[in-house]
Amino acid sequence: MGDAEVFPASPLARDRYVVERRGSRPAHDPWRHQGVFVEDERQDDGTVARVAAVLLTGRDCAWRCTMCDLWQSTTSTDTPAGAIPSQIHDARRTLRNDVEDVTIMKLYNAGSFFDPRAVPEADYPRVVEALAGLSRVIVESHPALVGARVDRLLALLKADGMTSATTLEVAMGLETAHPSALERLNKRVTFAEFRAAAAALRERGVALRVFLLIGPPFVRPDEQDVWLVRSIDAAFSCGASAVSLIPTRSGNGAMDALVRTGGFSAPTIDDVERSFALALHHAAGRGRVFLDLWDLDRLSACTSDAAWRRGRLHEMNLRQVVLPPAPCAAGDHRVVE
Repeated sequence: MGDAEVFPASPLARDRYVVERRGSRPAHDPWRHQGVFVEDERQDDGTVARVAAVLLTGRDCAWRCTMCDLWQSTTSTDTPAGAIPSQIHDARRTLRNDVEDVTIMKLYNAGSFFDPRAVPEADYPRVVEALAGLSRVIVESHPALVGARVDRLLALLKADGMTSATTLEVAMGLETAHPSALERLNKRVTFAEFRAAAAALRERGVALRVFLLIGPPFVRPDEQDVWLVRSIDAAFSCGASAVSLIPTRSGNGAMDALVRTGGFSAPTIDDVERSFALALHHAAGRGRVFLDLWDLDRLSACTSDAAWRRGRLHEMNLRQVVLPPAPCAAGDHRVVE
C-alpha cells in the first residue's frame, strides 16, 4: 500500500484525501435543477402520499464526507440569489403539467439547505412562496446548521395567512452509530452532537428523518448487521419519524481508494435486501424505515432481476412489512427474507 493510499488520521488530512481523489466536476447551470421525480411514500398515519423530490443545483457542501459523491451535482461558486426559488417554481410547473396530487416536496441540494452559501437566506420568502399549497417540505441539513436559519424558515412557513401552513421536516445524515466509523466518515459530528441537533428540531416542532448507510466503510463485514440495528435504535432514540437506508457506493474517488486497500466493500443486492428486512423487523411499531431505491438497478444481476426486486422493495417501502421472495423471471435468482 503506497503512502498516498493510507487513510489519514486527522480531519484536515482527510479533507485533502477526499478532495484530491475527486474527478472533474460537471458544469451545472445554477438556475436549473437537475431533475424532479415523483414517488409514493407511506406517511405516519399509514396513508400513502405523492411526494416530489427536486434535485436542486447549488454551492458545494462545506463538509468533505468520505463516502459522499453528491459534490458531482454542485457548483464550485456560491448559489446566486434567486436561483433556488426559480428552480422550485420550474419544478412545480413541470409537476402541474405532468403529475397530479403531489402534496409533499423534498428539496435536496446535495448539501445543507441551511448553508447560506448554498441557499441564500434572503431567498427564503420566495422559497416559501414557491411551496404554497403543499402540506410538507423536506430539506436536508448537516446537524451543525440547525439553528437560527431553521427558525427563519419556520416563521415564514407559518406566516402568509395560508389556509394550512406547510410543515417542515429536516433530513440529517447520521450514517452509522459506530463511533470510530462515524469519525472516519469525516462528517465532523459526533453522535452526541447529532442528538443535540435532533433535540433542537424537536423543540421547534420539526419532524426528523435520518439517513443511515447500508454497508458503511470502516465497519467489519461480520459487524454490519449489529451496527445497522444499533444505528436504527440511535435514530429512533433521537426522535426520528422516518429512517432512510442508503446503500453505500463507490465512485467518488475516496471510496474507490478504500476498495483498493480493503477498507470498503460495496454491498451486494442480497446485502441490501437482508439489511432492509432486518431493519423493518427491528423497527416495527417505532417508525417508518425506507430503502432508497435510487440507482438500485446497478446492483442487480440482470434486467429482469432488477425489475422484480425493485417492485418487491417498493411495495415493502409502502407496506412496511417484509414480503416473501419471488423467483426472477429470467432465472433462479433468489432474494433474502
